[in-house]
Order: sequence, then structure tokens, then C-alpha cells
Amino acid sequence: MTHEAKNARHTQGRLRALSAAAALAIGLLAQPGTAVAEVLPAINLQLTPWTVIAREKGIFKEEFTKVGTKEVNLIASGGAELVGAETGALAKGAISIAQRMIYPATVHRANGLDGVIIWASETSNRYRAPVLAAVSNKSVNTLADLDGKKFGSSRISCYWSAPTEALNSVGLPLDTRQTKGRVRYESIDNPTVAISAVISGALDATTTHLAAGNATGAWLSGKLKVIGHVPDDGVYVNHAGRVTYFAKREFVNKYPEAVKAFLASRERAMAWTLDNVDEAAKIVARETRVPVEVAKFQITHLGQWEFMAGEPNAQRARNSIKTFIDWYVKQGDDILGERRLTDAQVDAFVDGRFFAGGSHSIYR
Repeated sequence: MTHEAKNARHTQGRLRALSAAAALAIGLLAQPGTAVAEVLPAINLQLTPWTVIAREKGIFKEEFTKVGTKEVNLIASGGAELVGAETGALAKGAISIAQRMIYPATVHRANGLDGVIIWASETSNRYRAPVLAAVSNKSVNTLADLDGKKFGSSRISCYWSAPTEALNSVGLPLDTRQTKGRVRYESIDNPTVAISAVISGALDATTTHLAAGNATGAWLSGKLKVIGHVPDDGVYVNHAGRVTYFAKREFVNKYPEAVKAFLASRERAMAWTLDNVDEAAKIVARETRVPVEVAKFQITHLGQWEFMAGEPNAQRARNSIKTFIDWYVKQGDDILGERRLTDAQVDAFVDGRFFAGGSHSIYR
């Protein structure tokens, strides 16, 4: 056999081996149950103070381009949106990732949403969800003054969990579905309505996040006063008041790289904002259509939640959920009482892939 013929046969053998290896790899990837991350062409996210900054500064473009996502759409909620409407949007596919505090996120899971938490914040503080009354209401100045009075707020939110603990601390429990308390409770899912009712005198008090778009204006106008807070080292501050981002389990399993790009974008936008507050406030004001002083308040107020640091430890996040479930069930939380998550369900609810040590973690 000539030297040229030997080389040709050797080359043919290598090509056959490479083809066989490629076929084997394709076969393995096609095996049932083998997870293969897909590329997400476009993603819909909530329009919020930090997401408009991430878009304006090119952070979304940089992070999502790395994973093949070419289009990031920010969906405005609208001023009259009900608390919890983002969960309906998530369930229907209108947005891919939703932001909510960890207590309502857990309630949505208990109510049947097949979602997972991909990010949880550090612990909260006493300023995030204060109890408010109208400045004009001279008879209500402290929590103790609410004995027998009317309190209204959104049931599945911090606006119930925080005042529940605050009022219990002074011996004035809210009404529940099962028992009459010392303070009359009315569920109102539109915070704007609750705030207006307090200012008009139809309600004696409510709770809201002062940095929320529907509350900041009323607060800065001087029409509201804080009459109480949660305990500094209580269940709300340490557990139920954490912020979360969550998504449908199906979406997360299909597009884990896009989820990681989202979380990396949030970290970068937070860092830039806190270093450039004045410029950030101008961006937020323009893109969310609020006055600059409102935008700056939403960034700098002690109760803000858009720019909190994350909780890197998945087990701590799980322990927080288990702790506040136990506590709130004892306080008459009928939702978690009737549809209580097991420890195994809570463990699966917090997706460890996106926390420290996980396959798609942003924490190093």
C-alpha cells in the first residue's frame, strides 16, 4: 500500500470515529428526561425602577445577549393594578418573572401556582410596611388607638402580615375569618383605594409600602402619618418581609440561563443605582412617569425594596418560609392553615440552582 493510500485510509477512519461520537452525543442529548437548556428569543419583565435603569444603561442588553435572548420587553402594570395581579400575569405568560414579598409568594404557591423562588432578599426592616393613619385623624396616633377601629388592606400581602404582627404586639389582633379581633379588618386589594379611604375617613388605618408608586405621592404630600411599626427583631423583619423573584417551574427548567442573566442584571443595576442616585432618579422619573423627588424617594427611603441585597443561602430562605408559616397559622392565617405547604414543598419552592453553590448562581 502506498504512503498516500495509508494516509487516506487513516483519515477516513478518523472521520468515521468522529461521526460515531457525534451520533452518540446527539443520541444522549435526545434521551427522555435529559434536560437541555433552550435559548429564549425574548423575555417580558415588569417595568419597575430597577428594570428601567437596567434597560437604559445597557445592562439587560449585555447580560441577555450572552445567553441568546435578543429582546427584553418591560410591561407597565398601570396605576390601578390590584395587589397580586403580577401573579396572574405570570400564570398566563404575560411576564416571565414576578416580584413579590416572600409571604404572598408563598401564599400563591399554596394556592396552586406551580412556581419557584429564584431569588430572595436579605432580611427586612421596621420601615418597610408601617401602619398609617390620616394626619387629619386626631383620635388615632398610636397602635393602641386602633382598638375597635377600622383597618383595611390587601389580605395576601405585607399589608396584612406586617400589621398583624404590629397589632398583636400591643394586644389588638385584627379580625380573622374565624374569630373577631379587637380591630375591624376589611380586605381591599387596591392600595390606592385603601389610602384614599384612610385620608377620607372611611378607614382609620392601613398599611402600605411608602416607596410604592401608589403611596409615595400621598406620603410626600403630608396627608399620612406613621402610627406604628412591626417589632425590630420579629417575624416580619426576619422572615415574612423578604422580597422574592419567582417564576413558573416550567419556565425556569426550560430557560435557566435566561434566569441567571436576569439576576445578574439586577445585581449590576442595583450597584450602579446606589452609586449614581441622582442620575438613576431621573431615569426612573422619566420611564415610570413620576416626579423626580418621588423617584429619588423610592430609591433612598429606608423602606425601599427594589435595591436590596440578596440572600445567598437557600436554606436560610427556606427556614424563613417555614418560620413564618408556623407563626401566621397560629395568628389565624386561614390560607396557609388550610393549604399548608409541607417542609418538602418549601424546600422545592426555593430553587437552589440560583443560590450560592447552585449551578446557575450569581453568588461567588
